[in-house]
Amino acid sequence: MNQGKIVLASASPRRSELMALAGIEFSVTPTDICEDVLPGEEPVEHVIRLSRDKARAAADKAEGRFFIGADTVVVLDGRIMGKPADEQEAHEMLSALSGRSHDVLTGFTLLDRETGVCISRSVRTEVTFRKLDPQEIRDYIASGCPMDKAGAYAMQGGAVHFVRSIRGSYTNVIGLPMAELYELLQTMQTQPQ
Repeated sequence: MNQGKIVLASASPRRSELMALAGIEFSVTPTDICEDVLPGEEPVEHVIRLSRDKARAAADKAEGRFFIGADTVVVLDGRIMGKPADEQEAHEMLSALSGRSHDVLTGFTLLDRETGVCISRSVRTEVTFRKLDPQEIRDYIASGCPMDKAGAYAMQGGAVHFVRSIRGSYTNVIGLPMAELYELLQTMQTQPQ
């Protein structure tokens, strides 16, 4: 799929892998925006805002027609779990997720530079962890994998055996809800200019 150049505003190798698996031709233009949660900002508002900011930032510095921005967070009891600041915080996050269900939220934005259309959506997936042994939490943290991941874990990064069940989009948990993104991209590419 490539009707006009598609640009992914993300340095995530997992998002790039998902786009390639879907047969989408694209280039990558990472962005550097502040990902802090604003006061009073709800999780869905947060991921939508960041995805929009990323798509716009990429459009400001790269050639192309369609710009895709995305942001993924883990939400437990209504609270956003971002990337852990240190090993202690990673341990606290994983201990909190152990034996419980949480939401993975991804906001994604598709910006069409030619038409000026900018559409943002969010996808929620419920993930349930089995009860984790304290030693396996320590071992996983020692691997270094949790340190740059929302909620301190990545299914594709050594935590696949933590997950008992998933309700919703699997690719959303990896960082990009591909069915929803693909459908939106198809719709926007066939719109008259």
